[in-house]
Amino acid sequence: FVVSSILEEPLGWNNSTLIQGNVAESVADLKRQPGKDITVIGSDTLAHSLLRDGLLDELRLMVHPVVVGGGKRLFEEGGALMGLELMDSKAFGTGVVSLTYGTAGRGGEG
Repeated sequence: FVVSSILEEPLGWNNSTLIQGNVAESVADLKRQPGKDITVIGSDTLAHSLLRDGLLDELRLMVHPVVVGGGKRLFEEGGALMGLELMDSKAFGTGVVSLTYGTAGRGGEG
């Protein structure tokens, strides 16, 4: 599945389906179906939307040992409190740390 607001059918990839319009509804429908995991790669806009709508079960973050003075926020300002549960962590020789969190729930402590 490919989520896009600018691509049109037919897609140039085999076995691909374009998702447009109400992405949250489409992803919720996909999650109810049996099958493998859904992965979002490289789209902060889509990740923000799915996180806001409670459609992410897992959040994988790569923390790099640099300080950048600006850029896009990962979490929207004023967003709802969301508890996260650390599921896995791995440090690499480069100083990069991979963190995997389960989205344990919204609100409450944490």
